[in-house]
Amino acid sequence: MINDIHILNTEILSDNWYTLRKITYEFTRPDGSKQVQNREAYDRGNGATILLYNQEQQTIILTEQFRLPTYLNGNPSGMLIETCAGLLDKDNPEDCIKRETEEETGYKVTDIHKVFEAYMSPGSVTEILYFFVAAYEKSMKVNEGGGLAQEEEHIKVLELAFEDALNMIDNGEIKDAKTIMLIQHLRLKNIL
Repeated sequence: MINDIHILNTEILSDNWYTLRKITYEFTRPDGSKQVQNREAYDRGNGATILLYNQEQQTIILTEQFRLPTYLNGNPSGMLIETCAGLLDKDNPEDCIKRETEEETGYKVTDIHKVFEAYMSPGSVTEILYFFVAAYEKSMKVNEGGGLAQEEEHIKVLELAFEDALNMIDNGEIKDAKTIMLIQHLRLKNIL
């Protein structure tokens, strides 16, 4: 167990899109000795994600959009299939995900259920992600979704059979961690 963490220096390396800091800190090791380390931490704020499901139809709603980091790391098209998600932007997680759901998928949801919270890349990113699920019906569709033009979002809305989505995880078509976690949650809880 690490005790007595003391931040010695914080240097901002970039604050262009989000904030990348280099932190120098000292801590006391279990044997009582002191150690100094340097680490970089990327702060992009906290976020929320949701998986919409329809029990009667056995379907889910996902999105597909271009994600530059995946393109840079071997995804030939850069397109990624994922659950609806967004940054909190000073909202609480529930209000954020309701707003993002309507913007990205076109569905207006009110009855959402938080299932857990998780750090998605704790070795380098400060973000904690709040995970939700919600039932949807066709009558809840209020617009076409696709994201906001002013945010330069170009999102395709996908309605998939739940079993197809499970197969897409197995064959590598779905590689997004938050999406896999929420799909598996529905399966583990016997929701679909």
